[in-house]
Amino acid sequence: MRYFNTAGPCRPDIHYMLSPVERLPGVRRLIDQQAYFVLHAPRQVGKTTLMLTLAQQLTAEGRYTAALLSLETGAPFTDDPRTAEQEIIRAWRIALAAQLPPEQRPAWAETTGVPDLSLSEALAQWARSAGRPVVAFLDEIDALQDNALVSVLRQLRAGYPSRPQSFPWSLALIGLRDVRDYKVASGGSDRLHTASPFNKMDALTLGDFTFDEVAALYRQHTAETGQVFTDEAVAYAYELTHGQPWLVNALARQATEFIQPDPSQPITRDHIEEAKWALIDRRDTHLDSLAERLNEQRVRDIIAPMLAGELLADVSDDDRRYVLDLGLCRLSPAGGLEVANPMYREVIARMLVFPTRAFLPHIPATWLNEAGQLVPERLLERFLSFWWRHGKPLLRSASYPEIAPHIVLMAYLQRVENGGGRVTREYAVGTRRMDVCLAYGEVTVGMALKVWRDGEADPEKEGLEQLEAYLAGLGEQAVGWLVIFDQRRGQPPVAERTRAYAATTPGGRRVTVVRA
Repeated sequence: MRYFNTAGPCRPDIHYMLSPVERLPGVRRLIDQQAYFVLHAPRQVGKTTLMLTLAQQLTAEGRYTAALLSLETGAPFTDDPRTAEQEIIRAWRIALAAQLPPEQRPAWAETTGVPDLSLSEALAQWARSAGRPVVAFLDEIDALQDNALVSVLRQLRAGYPSRPQSFPWSLALIGLRDVRDYKVASGGSDRLHTASPFNKMDALTLGDFTFDEVAALYRQHTAETGQVFTDEAVAYAYELTHGQPWLVNALARQATEFIQPDPSQPITRDHIEEAKWALIDRRDTHLDSLAERLNEQRVRDIIAPMLAGELLADVSDDDRRYVLDLGLCRLSPAGGLEVANPMYREVIARMLVFPTRAFLPHIPATWLNEAGQLVPERLLERFLSFWWRHGKPLLRSASYPEIAPHIVLMAYLQRVENGGGRVTREYAVGTRRMDVCLAYGEVTVGMALKVWRDGEADPEKEGLEQLEAYLAGLGEQAVGWLVIFDQRRGQPPVAERTRAYAATTPGGRRVTVVRA
């Protein structure tokens, strides 16, 4: 029985999968034109599956000899290109044995030791001996850096004029970014600016699934097991992931194998919701590796103002492309940057909160009544007391000082969440706020977080308007807080300026304003 794959390339005999070649129809034309091209896309969207499947198809059709070969084993030898090449060729020998019959492999692939060859010599020998035009897909080009990367690119450029008799007919470099956007330490801050054969016009990218593709993937499970995904479940899975392939598969796997494994029962929206939180709480490798990028300064320069809802300032085009290439952000329909999907949005916030949570003192759950229900007034009182005593030192623990107040409040709320609630966040460039929702049993508290900085007007009026709009989506019974963090210079100590008072939104809704 097939299953939803979340680790490694997909195989049609054991995994539910969409036709990878159909997701990038233009690639066959480039190969037939003897093109050398780049395929770049975020991790775990299907690049390796696509190119491995395509290589198998090309070889089976009989016109070409094609294989997917990785460059990753050369990564530890950044400053020793020769050793990097030997390790890469060692890995290629194993890959070619798995993908091609003996008569289509080069002689060096049949040896027992490591051949004393450069990569260009290895490719040239393969092209001369294969008996068919060779198509080489070189995966994980982004694993190489500095001298090793430059050496590989120069060898490919030098061998290009010898194709197809003495060099691959067509060749693709596969990685996170267009190879022209890579930087090398040996070249300072300049990009590679690689010339032919890797022309900018022949840089392809692989996008996320469309809604119809998500539905088609889930229908494969229904056809095989009889278990149905309701329309609401499919729509919610797409809403949470925006079609990111790993997330689409991970939600379905969690729902079908662990939450509702009985195939006679349908997968509902509630099952997808439960799967979402399981993945977020578990922080699988895909989510963890993505979150690690938050420590990079160029990512931080974009994510920090985005969390606060502020406009991006002085961000280079290269940094914008970088977060897009990582799959961390996307261009919104309005044209601005936003976090790529709601699940990433929640993971990012939780990862940034994690260091501060370790510094929190023990906080008894005194915001609950005898029946275990959340009492918003008690929660507000406890938070104010906490902020008076611990706010200032905790601000220094935040991983992003630019949004330290937001992080401390979110860390506090996650302690509340651990008792049985759920915290979700919404944020986007240009909104000048972060929205936070705490759901605990039947009680929902919606919060708009704003920062008051030097040279700006008091944000209360704007914040009340925004909070009213946010609460409208949470229901009539939702409790509303407008939390204003005063970050202007020369303000009284936190304990003196922190207070809360009742206010009314323009539409007449009673809420609480917190000044901190």
